[in-house]
Amino acid sequence: MSSLARPRRRKALGAALLAAVLLFALFTFTGLGQQALCLGGAALCDSRAITAPGADGGPSGKADDGKPAAPKGCARPRDCGYPDETTTGPRTATLTPQSTGNAAIRTDGTVIRGWDITGSLDIYANNVTVVDSRITSTNWWGINLRPGFSGLKILHTTITAVPGKGLNNGGSDYAVSNMSTSSIEIGYCDISVFGDALSMGQGEIHDNYVHDIVPFKNLDGEWQHTNAVISNGGGKGKLTIRHNTLLNPTPVEKGASAAVGLFADSAPVTGTVVHDNWLAGGAYTLYAGGKDSSGIEVTDNVFSPQYYPAGGKYGPVSYWNPTGKGNVWRGNRMADGTPVNPPPPN
Repeated sequence: MSSLARPRRRKALGAALLAAVLLFALFTFTGLGQQALCLGGAALCDSRAITAPGADGGPSGKADDGKPAAPKGCARPRDCGYPDETTTGPRTATLTPQSTGNAAIRTDGTVIRGWDITGSLDIYANNVTVVDSRITSTNWWGINLRPGFSGLKILHTTITAVPGKGLNNGGSDYAVSNMSTSSIEIGYCDISVFGDALSMGQGEIHDNYVHDIVPFKNLDGEWQHTNAVISNGGGKGKLTIRHNTLLNPTPVEKGASAAVGLFADSAPVTGTVVHDNWLAGGAYTLYAGGKDSSGIEVTDNVFSPQYYPAGGKYGPVSYWNPTGKGNVWRGNRMADGTPVNPPPPN
């Protein structure tokens, strides 16, 4: 799960009321009855893209548990059948430009389809779907699910940011942030730039391509730690990370942590599956939960020497707890087929 504390703004009395109304109209999508209404006018709204609550958002994209393990001896993700730019992102070449700014979604069942968004989405609603779209953000996040809401799906979408334009001293933190205690689904997405690209304690992350993370110094003047997927522990449900390509090219001296970082920052890491992913980069490629972790299954992953011979600068894995209840380590290997086993605990 991620915690976000962010600053806001102001103006004079008569203009402030008018500005608030205009901003609400511009940045908030609402629904009335069975027809979705978009209050931003023709330049912002496209009825073909944002549909009525309950409308079909496309296939669920759930990963197939029966997939065979990837072949051994692959030079790059595509050779082993892992996601890249050809298998992720929108399935249509025609997207409708939408300059939403930092928009709030407040209608249950909203479906955003076929949009090319300049801005970000803050989700205060249940069962929202973003599909076959592109988001280019200069906010802290691309998409953020707020506490108390559930059912978010993000499928076949490109999520990126503009380096140097984010609020965190020019950086960008989260492509997708799950502040809720419910699961979300992220599938077949092309994600780049954001420092902690996918941040959550529970969810279904599958068939995504995370790449080209851009390092930046935060407001304290320190290099922001970077991870393709990060969990800070204390998840209220299961976190499944399955059949993704997760690359962290950030140099260690500029803040790299991991391709998958399972950190017990908030509470012990539990109930997490890391299965059949292509992983590369980081100080260690996988931080595996630490001494109090339990229910961590790490199986059939490929650790690539794309950035460092051992996957990460210091090795493929650290902080694995072999005695944790339900912890399983099986079938993990380097791209050439050499088995990867975690070092013994200190």
